[in-house]
Amino acid sequence: MAIAIIPARGGSKRIPKKNIKVFHGQPMIKWAIAAAQESSLFENVIVSTDSKEIADIAKQSGAICPFSRPANLSDDNTAMQPVIAHAISECAIDKTTPICTILPTAPFLQAEDLIKSYEAWHKTKAEFFVSLATFAYPPQRALIQNQNGYLSLINEAVALKRSQDLPEAYHDAGQFYWGKADSWLKAKNILSHNCQGYLISRARVQDIDTPEDWAFAELLFEFMKHQKS
Repeated sequence: MAIAIIPARGGSKRIPKKNIKVFHGQPMIKWAIAAAQESSLFENVIVSTDSKEIADIAKQSGAICPFSRPANLSDDNTAMQPVIAHAISECAIDKTTPICTILPTAPFLQAEDLIKSYEAWHKTKAEFFVSLATFAYPPQRALIQNQNGYLSLINEAVALKRSQDLPEAYHDAGQFYWGKADSWLKAKNILSHNCQGYLISRARVQDIDTPEDWAFAELLFEFMKHQKS
């Protein structure tokens, strides 16, 4: 079976205690743990954290916290890959084991997406398989502003092209990332390392980094709940 790893450090600054702040009735991280458990894909759901408070809530939610993440992997500048590699090494996970890294701030994650992405990944030769979403507006038409305040297109070549003639572009949906344990131990940048993706509806994708993001996510959650009822 696969193993899920959720990286959840305790030092969030823009939204204090973001990973365990209550979101629609339960700690944020519990949504991610619940989706992983519901999928029935995982032998264990491991939470990598430097916070005893996060570890206690994670264990109450059904995850395991077999180690405490060291300080050198818990600052603002630490990337995801070394955190996952550390967890794999600490838990002595076999290098052939499928690993799904799930972000703790993914309240819209669905078990069905985990199952379908896992199945899709195994039909490819991709080393990594990640959650993707489309941009709401073609990023090729992004504008930059010079020091005098004048605007120009980042890519002048698209100036005369219609939006529908531009290739579809995607961004990291920030929900989950599949890869074998050995790949996590070796790769430096998974998004440019033999990577393919699983498309998630833009209506179920919201990055949560600021209080404004949090407020919008709460509204989106309510909207989705009413859509189902």
